[in-house]
Amino acid sequence: PSAVLCTIFAIWLLLLIPAWLDQPWMLIKLFFVVLLIAYHWKTHLIYLQLQRDEIKYTSNFMRIWNEGATVILFAVTFLVILKGTFSWIFGVLGIIVLGILLMLGIRLYKRIRDRNPNA
Repeated sequence: PSAVLCTIFAIWLLLLIPAWLDQPWMLIKLFFVVLLIAYHWKTHLIYLQLQRDEIKYTSNFMRIWNEGATVILFAVTFLVILKGTFSWIFGVLGIIVLGILLMLGIRLYKRIRDRNPNA
């Protein structure tokens, strides 16, 4: 429900202030928002498959997939808060560093889990 409300209010706000659509950061932000909506749609399809006991993905894939929303939300937040403060190079480097940290965390968890099969 909150995603629907946010989408309605975002469209309403863009109708009230259409000049925002002329700013490059807003177009990139909207791209990431559409990407997030697609991510949630695909996640719902995976959920429906799991409800039917159709397990098509490994646990490691699901851990990585789970972090997809984190990376997208980080990108959206970064764009909105720091839209003119830093160059795009710092933004791209920040997202890459976040992705690396998430992958290292997933690998560390997998290594710990493989050592202790009862966990």
